[in-house]
Amino acid sequence: MAKSLNFRTTCAVAGFSLALVGSASAAEQMMFVSQGGAYQKAQTIAILDPSAKKLGITINQDSVPDAWPIMRSQVATGKPTWDVVDVATNFCLRGGEQGIVEKLDFSKIPNAAAMPAEYRSDWSVAYEFYSSVLGYNLKKFPDAASAPKSWADFWDVKKFPGRRSLRNHPLATLEAALMADGVAADKLYPLDVDRAFKKLEEIKPNITVWWTSGAQSAQLLNDGEVDMVMAWNGRISALTKEGAKVAYTYNQGILQSTSLCVLKGAPNLPTAIKFLNEAVDPVHQANLPLHIDYGPANPKAYDTKVISEARVKELPSAPENAKVQALMSYAWWTSPAGEAAEKRWLQFMQK
Repeated sequence: MAKSLNFRTTCAVAGFSLALVGSASAAEQMMFVSQGGAYQKAQTIAILDPSAKKLGITINQDSVPDAWPIMRSQVATGKPTWDVVDVATNFCLRGGEQGIVEKLDFSKIPNAAAMPAEYRSDWSVAYEFYSSVLGYNLKKFPDAASAPKSWADFWDVKKFPGRRSLRNHPLATLEAALMADGVAADKLYPLDVDRAFKKLEEIKPNITVWWTSGAQSAQLLNDGEVDMVMAWNGRISALTKEGAKVAYTYNQGILQSTSLCVLKGAPNLPTAIKFLNEAVDPVHQANLPLHIDYGPANPKAYDTKVISEARVKELPSAPENAKVQALMSYAWWTSPAGEAAEKRWLQFMQK
């Protein structure tokens, strides 16, 4: 990061000087791809810049909201231009199975090798965490006694009357349905798909909106169009910082991740592997939540004391918050059973 960042698309991270690129760094560079916006800007400050400086390399950047189709097409050409991609973990796993991403040698990525086994795979390493949580309107539920605290409460339309919204996607939604039906957070997988859809049929008549974007979920809650919603924690925390009368609970949240993977045939493979190790360095990881409401993927980030105690309490991957949530199994979602559940979702929504 330190040497320079070149952007091929507008990612809201403009203004980095190419003059900082020396001849040494120009010889060793790589292309990093993420999702743009405030997220990529935060990564640039917290992780990419420090990594580039430490390694003495140039990190060029691209951004795209949906990298998966481009990952496939680039590898199909035999001449990919991307090196490291920050993408939803399930795409890293599918990429590994389909020969689209490189198999990782963790002996060369010691920071990742020291992370929990469930945070990495043969093809990926977790990069940051966010949660699908139960959010609610404080005007409707003004105190702890009246507020919904679990998915069972969300499903209980008599005890907790009000308008509701769920995501129009099976990931996390099926997990929430099963927890509403009494399945423990650590006993979810393999998902009982029949049981989950049966529970969803029960709540379906009470869902006012099936949201399709994070911005929409936040807007619904902020505008009072719904009284409770499944939403990503960062979306609701952003509202609270703006003074909105909303809140959320991490209890029974679904802890999800984006991961880093390396494109098959990456043009700068050795540099990409060195960067992977730096990207999950505990101090770099601890810097990320100083700039955006995502939690570090490397648990050792919480030992660095870089993150204040007050801030730790707000983060989805903080130990006290993680232990009351379900950790999403991307391995299950990329299995034949998971893919079948995604297809079944389309049928469920069309009824």
